Amino acid sequence: MSDSHPEIRESVRALCQDFPGEYWRALDRERAYPSEFVKALTDAGFLAVLIPEEYGGSGLGLSEAAAILGEIHKSGGNGGACHAQIYMMGTVLRHGSDEQKNEILPKIAAGELRLQAFGVTEPTSGTDTSRIRTTAERDGDDYIINGQKVWTSRAEHSDLMLVLARTQPRDEGEKPHDGMSVFIIDMRDAKDRGLTIKPLRAMINHATTEVFFDDLRVPARNLVGEEGKGFRYLLDGLNAERILIAAEAIGDARWFIAKATAYAGERRVFDRPIGENQGIQFPIARAHVRTEAADLMVEKAIGLFDAGQPCGAEANMAKLLAADASWEAADMCLQTHGGFGFAEEYDIERKFRETRLFQVAPISTNLILSYIAEHVLGLPRSF
Repeated sequence: MSDSHPEIRESVRALCQDFPGEYWRALDRERAYPSEFVKALTDAGFLAVLIPEEYGGSGLGLSEAAAILGEIHKSGGNGGACHAQIYMMGTVLRHGSDEQKNEILPKIAAGELRLQAFGVTEPTSGTDTSRIRTTAERDGDDYIINGQKVWTSRAEHSDLMLVLARTQPRDEGEKPHDGMSVFIIDMRDAKDRGLTIKPLRAMINHATTEVFFDDLRVPARNLVGEEGKGFRYLLDGLNAERILIAAEAIGDARWFIAKATAYAGERRVFDRPIGENQGIQFPIARAHVRTEAADLMVEKAIGLFDAGQPCGAEANMAKLLAADASWEAADMCLQTHGGFGFAEEYDIERKFRETRLFQVAPISTNLILSYIAEHVLGLPRSF
């Protein structure tokens, strides 16, 4: 995949040169949002890559989107500030009404609107989405939403937000995940009508928040698709999300490997480069091998997705392998640099923290292993 779409990759690299390590370090220090970077990506059309041309987007595939996000991370940046906008609009594109698509997608493509926040996870439910407590009750031409979401990233920097809420109690459906619906929330005026956003300071600068809904009225026309089928719509977008996150992890891994390789060739201890020592060489080489192997699974998953073929197993395996490769490369890079790896100016400690997230989100590696065990290998369900 590293050789795919060279023109796109070159353009992304050129854009990222205007946002070097100093830019990201300053933001990380202040926990600030990279508004200038997101604007540059928007102006270049990169955030509209998956939006069809009829709505003003590029109409390209997941392969191109992966090239964009992978190159951002390989260049030392972080796509987490805006990557959701690339794949989230798929929920509206695949399941939204014509009115919703015509109203929202062209404005997202033009940069007039940002759709970067998705409220799913709740403090009490975690990854058991069937137990969310946020409710949406029909009241005439509106729904009234009450509840709380957590780890809702970019809510303070998005105009629109997708929210998963229960429109039917959990025990009234045939399956636990029945009875959930997706709504489009226009946060530009909702903040004065029952929507509260609370920043959540975390280990990494991911602009994440808690979101509270207190009798928030949302027009019924903002319901995406059919009532009660929201979880299916959520699942629709998970493969794209996991594949693109895997591409970011591969980008991170390649940044760590390049950083460690350069340092090992330049750093001299006992009158010779430390890269002459196999104790330094072998971990770098192993990280490279595992990264390239993981990338092959990412490429396979992308090919299946863009061909419209089932790719649940491949998307999950790609995310698992890429996350493991990036974390191994991060640990290796920090170890190669020794004490300097902990110094802010080298950017390693920042990227080290950022890539650790992939072991936990957007899905825990343990849940991926459970999925593979049950749905691929046919083992009994473990929970």
